[in-house]
Amino acid sequence: MDILSNNIENKNQPLVGLVEWFQPGEQARVEKVLAELKELGVTELRTGISWNSYTTPAGKDWYQWLLSRLAQQVKVLPCFHATPPALGVASLTSSPLTNPTEFADFLDVFITDLGGHFEWVELWDEPNNKLEYDYTLDNNWQRFTEMVSTAAQLAQQRGKKTVLGGMRPVDPNWLQLLFDRGAMQHIDAVGVHGFPNVFDLNWEGWEETIVKVKAVLNQNNSSAEIWITAAGFSTWQHDEYQQLEEFRNVLKTTANKVFWYSVHDLDPDSSSLSGFHVDEREYFFGLQRADGSPKLLYRLWAENGIKGLNKLTCIKQKTSFNSAGKYSLITGGAGFVGTNLAKRLLQEGKRVLILDNLSRTGVERNLQWLHDNYEERLEIYVGDIRDLPTVKKLMKNADQVFHFAAQVAVTTSLDLPINDFEINARGIINVLEAIRAQDNPPPLVFTSTNKVYGGLEDLLFIVDGSRYNPSDKTILKHGISEARPLDFHSPYGCSKGAADQYVIDYARTYNIPAVVFRMSCIYGPHQYGNEDQGWVAHFAIRAIENKPISIYGDGKQVRDVLFVEDLVDAFLLAQQHMPKISGQAFNIGGGPENTTSLLELLELIGEFQGQKVPLNFSDWRPGDQHYYVSDISKFKKATGWYPKNSVQVGVSKLYKWLCETRGIEVPVDFSLQEKNEVSKVVVA
Repeated sequence: MDILSNNIENKNQPLVGLVEWFQPGEQARVEKVLAELKELGVTELRTGISWNSYTTPAGKDWYQWLLSRLAQQVKVLPCFHATPPALGVASLTSSPLTNPTEFADFLDVFITDLGGHFEWVELWDEPNNKLEYDYTLDNNWQRFTEMVSTAAQLAQQRGKKTVLGGMRPVDPNWLQLLFDRGAMQHIDAVGVHGFPNVFDLNWEGWEETIVKVKAVLNQNNSSAEIWITAAGFSTWQHDEYQQLEEFRNVLKTTANKVFWYSVHDLDPDSSSLSGFHVDEREYFFGLQRADGSPKLLYRLWAENGIKGLNKLTCIKQKTSFNSAGKYSLITGGAGFVGTNLAKRLLQEGKRVLILDNLSRTGVERNLQWLHDNYEERLEIYVGDIRDLPTVKKLMKNADQVFHFAAQVAVTTSLDLPINDFEINARGIINVLEAIRAQDNPPPLVFTSTNKVYGGLEDLLFIVDGSRYNPSDKTILKHGISEARPLDFHSPYGCSKGAADQYVIDYARTYNIPAVVFRMSCIYGPHQYGNEDQGWVAHFAIRAIENKPISIYGDGKQVRDVLFVEDLVDAFLLAQQHMPKISGQAFNIGGGPENTTSLLELLELIGEFQGQKVPLNFSDWRPGDQHYYVSDISKFKKATGWYPKNSVQVGVSKLYKWLCETRGIEVPVDFSLQEKNEVSKVVVA
């Protein structure tokens, strides 16, 4: 057990709360934050109280609602800030007061109005930060020390405990000045702030910082506690792993309390403290993005609790391979396709480096499984494909590259097209540029999508029982070939299609060895599917868990499905035949011999279950194809590859794996059935 695990279990671990500032009228966001605090198991919240806003009727009504609502669920630490400009020596909310004792008068009113909702008060936010308190207007801190000392004394008289507003930067000399002025005698806790490697670039470490504060407290015989009232890490460069690491680091401190900043990223349409997008770092401190999607730290915290954040030993950034020979680089390698490829390569004795940001639920289980079984030959770098310096660093010793990292859902691309573009289109440029920078560029296999062919609206499909079939007999016999004109449909189709074409053009223009796989539906073990992506596994999971399944459309849509082990065969053959196939795109799927409609697949799963699977039907989704079957003859002719697992065999293997990983007894004996199916393929 490492130091962090020991500390997390130790009773001296700091009590953890969160920080979130709210604006008047944000009732809905308050409710969302409270729901998220409950999911994380957090019972303490630090929030800002603008004195300036409270002086207005609307502001007073807002804070009365806010404090009473928050106190129903959490312990609230109100942090006071923002001078009413009419009371300041200058017309600024950061101004010192003309009459410093007026802050105590305000605090008296506030405690009278709302004091039943809190036990502690924090006296100003970052008082030695010029943006929050303009100390250049306060000669030698005379006004501030009088303001704090009178307010702290009043608060204690009213039965409240006091926190000296968090210092940033942490300045022992400034703290000693407050002692010398007599401002600390009614302070129960000293706040400190820290944002390592974001704002605090010369960071010495939390414990070194706390030691300095503790020395001043000891020197003055003060029993005040030390609270970290704001700590955080901005993911503005997509480094969600480092946010997790900084949170782990702050848990090791000897502070009495830690308030992590913050729950949500700032609204990109709003101004930050520095102004409207003057400093992009200020917008990305949240555990959740502005669109409401969780970052890595939030997801792992919600799923595992604070004590479980370190149990996933696979979550790390390690690149020792860079000085010890070559490896296969798999981007998105914790996904189900990457996991199956990595497993095959590792079993063959090859070294593998996985780059993955772990953005999809469940993939950390795949990564942990690989880590537990193949640690000696596996390296893991939790990072983001949008981070070009990282991609370049990891590419240096790669002898082959498989690029799977992607935003994978059409529905998500419709909601967040910019995010979809940055991951899929900009991501491939990063990979290609990193490859191009090498003296001996490693060969690349890139997984594109059949969505580059659009909705196939020009084709006529006819209902044939439980499925659609094309009226064109050639397509019915062979499937959709690479000769089909491209028709990017949906932002996802556009981003993947652009990436597809960039790979082909880099092979042509820069002589990079690279091929494109335009993928149909892939399924198999280690797939944690949902209704947006990985639908074969999604259907099986819902059936096993006795949950209803929603189908968009009528369920007669037809796809060719490919078992993941057969896809891995295709990957390795592509690398093997790279000199003659570079610069080409291939349609890869189960082909005409391995097709199923949604209804037919559910019937098969129902047979495994021993009961019919309950269904719901919804409207068709934009760009959803009635029929897509890959013509796989081009790749078959180039490499000799063909799918070895029928739909029956492949789905039975997936179903069996899903049951076993859930500790569920497999209701059907698949062994004889699989042998019979395999023998048919061999005879054929």
